[in-house]
This record gives sequence, C-alpha cells and structure tokens, in this order.
Amino acid sequence: MAFKVKFWGVRGSIACPSPQHIGFGGNTSCIEVAAGGERIIFDAGTGIRSLGQWMLKKEVKKAHLMLSHTHWDHINGFPFFTPAFLPDRSFEIMAGHVAPEEGGIRKVLSGQMAQPFFPVPLEAMRGTLTFSDFSAGDSFDIGPNVRVSTTPLNHPNGATAYRIDHRGKSVCYVTDTEHVPGQPDQNILGLIEGSDLVIYDSTYTEAEFPEKVGWGHSTWEEGVRLCKAANVKMLAIFHHDPTHDDAFMESLELEARNTWSGAIVARENMRINLI
Repeated sequence: MAFKVKFWGVRGSIACPSPQHIGFGGNTSCIEVAAGGERIIFDAGTGIRSLGQWMLKKEVKKAHLMLSHTHWDHINGFPFFTPAFLPDRSFEIMAGHVAPEEGGIRKVLSGQMAQPFFPVPLEAMRGTLTFSDFSAGDSFDIGPNVRVSTTPLNHPNGATAYRIDHRGKSVCYVTDTEHVPGQPDQNILGLIEGSDLVIYDSTYTEAEFPEKVGWGHSTWEEGVRLCKAANVKMLAIFHHDPTHDDAFMESLELEARNTWSGAIVARENMRINLI
C-alpha cells in the first residue's frame, strides 16, 4: 500500500491569507498521511478545513487526528472540519500532552467550542469521535503495519512529536519545539534516527532566534543539524513565521538547499510519496 504525505497548512502562529503568502501558503498546521490503509491527520490548524472538503469529495469516512499540542494555531480549524459533523464518519482524536485527570483532549476541544468562544458546541459533531490520551514517549500500533512512536518536545504547555513507520519507511512530525544551541535534543534524535522524512519546526532563522528564546520554536538550521546527525534522508522546513512572506521564503529556500541537498521547504498542497 501507498505511503503518502500531503501538506494542507504549513504556517505557524496565525493564518495569513494575503497576496504575499500565496506561494507557500497562509493556513496553519495540518498534514495528512496515508499509510497502510490508515489515514492520519497531524494537527487541526486552519488547513484542516480544506482537507475536510477534500475528504467529503473522496468519501473518506475515518481517520486518526494526532495533535502535537493545543495552542490555537494547531486546533482552531477543528470546529470547521465538516466531516466530523456527519453521522457516518468516525475519528480518533489523540494527544500526548494533556493529563487525563484534567479532562484530557476532549475537554480542551470542547472548551474551544464553548460559549462565548464559539456558537456551535462539540456535541453538535454527530460523527463518532473517540478521544484518546496517551503520554508523550509512548508507542502504539494503529493498523497491522502502521507503528506510531512519540516523544515529548520543549514547548510551553508541552507538545508531542510523532513518527509513523510503515513497510520500512518513516515520516516524523516534529513541531513545536525549542532547541538549546549547541545541545542537540536527544529525544528528537532518537525519534528521527534513519527516517525518510522529518517535518521540523523552522519558525525562525538562526539570526532571528536569539530574540525569540523562550517562545518555544526552532530554526531550519537546527533542523538540518539534527537530520544530518540522525542520518535522515529529507528535511521539510515547516511552521513558517507569518512575517516570512513569499520573497523571504524563496530566499530561505535557496539558502537551505545550498546548505544541505536534503532540505526542502514545505508548501501548501505539496505531496511527497514515500512508497
């Protein structure tokens, strides 16, 4: 079976649908992975709305939604995910950073859709929604040949990175995380070792980073260092800062490609086939 990745939202922090952001895209984090007959959605930023419209056309009726964390830019598309409102659809919603004793991921998503923040409650979603909380660092199977591994990330309020393994190929989703200069994150290195594709939080450049320490994000340069150290085949530079317009991103893309041939810059609607 195929192992495919599609980017539906690549922006970080806040959506920026402007003429200056068309080339790379203005929607926030959402990535679709198809592997072994399973469909996995990483994060529910504004990009999930378009993914939902596509799923309606293709009659896709079930998927696993795996959340890195629940800051707004990663969940504010969820109330507009139309398939979840249909009774013949089913979704498992998973997160590794919310304590079950605090209500887990269901409580967080329900709170986002409660008044006065949103007029339509979570209960209006008539699809079969299963809420699964785990601890970052856990591993589990979601199909006969689809293995999920996770690790915690350095981000305010916590975040989780994911690795999907299928038929000898792998993709890793590593956002949002802040590195410590000169100290490679051992959790990340262990997760991404030998991976075919790593999607990495590259919100800032190395020049911008010193003024952003404590904000919970990393750089494409650190992504390159991690991927080279872990024998990764390809790095997808991801979670673009909203101030980085198309002209900025084109220059960054050229610099990154000249630095390491395995680096690419994620764009909305980009597709990568691993098998």
